[in-house]
Amino acid sequence: MNKKLLCAALLGGLGLAQAASAQEFDDRWYVSGSTGVNLQDHDRGTEDAIFGTVGFGKFLNPNVSLDTELNYQNAHKNINRNLWWSQYGVSVDARYHFRHADSKFWPYVRGGIGLQRHEEEFNSAPNPINPGRHKDSNAAVNLGVGMQLNLGRVNVRTEVGSRIDFDNKQARIGSQENLFTDVLASVGLTMALGPAPVAAVAPAPAPLPTCADMDDDGDGVNNCNDKCPDSQAGQTIGPDGCPVPVSIDLKGVNFDFDKATLRPDAVAILSEATEILKRYPELKVEVAGHTDQCGKDDYNQKLSERRAKAVYDYLTSNGVDAGRLAGPNGYGESRPLEDKGQTMPGCKSEINRRTELNSQ
Repeated sequence: MNKKLLCAALLGGLGLAQAASAQEFDDRWYVSGSTGVNLQDHDRGTEDAIFGTVGFGKFLNPNVSLDTELNYQNAHKNINRNLWWSQYGVSVDARYHFRHADSKFWPYVRGGIGLQRHEEEFNSAPNPINPGRHKDSNAAVNLGVGMQLNLGRVNVRTEVGSRIDFDNKQARIGSQENLFTDVLASVGLTMALGPAPVAAVAPAPAPLPTCADMDDDGDGVNNCNDKCPDSQAGQTIGPDGCPVPVSIDLKGVNFDFDKATLRPDAVAILSEATEILKRYPELKVEVAGHTDQCGKDDYNQKLSERRAKAVYDYLTSNGVDAGRLAGPNGYGESRPLEDKGQTMPGCKSEINRRTELNSQ
């Protein structure tokens, strides 16, 4: 029965300690040992004795530690120093440490429960030469105060406390006591096991955003390089953040001699121009028609207008809002792209038989 109680106390202390998790403190397991003097309860009829303890434990959080300890002492009987009174036991004790980050000295209070076993000799009449022997077990409560000096792996403990034994079965003459209170003073050490815990590294603070990381107007140019911070959606933006004019190159939208009919190659180019206009809904253009320098001026004027009208009709019929188109305007032969003396023989200068989209 006694062995079962001892095992239960040991496993209980181990289980409680195992449930704790290491956080911002040294939660390594440690072994402990101490020695001191046990000032015996006068009613025991025993002399004061030296005692010793060994144990193990760990901190459950920065303030609370839990220890399981074994203790032993062997005292003389007052009535006869040749008679021995031995006591040993196991306990589970919690200590609450009043610790501060800037101090190595941690005052603490202690409280715990245990199981004590005593074995004693006593005079056995009528044969005093061969003493009688008595063995029994009892529950106990531990209370105390102490100071722990933190030295890293090894800590020093000094402690004063009392152990209350609930024992009414000691062999003695006369009345029996129900409990005994001993005073214990000790000094001891704890030694942590395993490598020292590594302090958690605080994550580096996120860098503050700079103008290079911001784009307030959402135009794709960061604030450092943006010289026009109030650009509007739909505008074409240059590398300095300012709007730039969009030109639509209709080079190749040319017409046959004396014709205003769109050729297949011109339709392909106008299809691309239509997509550009849809991509930039703020863009407005003028539809301008031109001719070569062959023929009379008034005839060429009307021909340029028909050519501009052909392009205008194509754009509007393919989804371009007419409100974005100026014209159609005809300029006849007044804006040639090359001098008359440089045209091909027979007024075959196709480059001037054209229609342009000029941004407004």
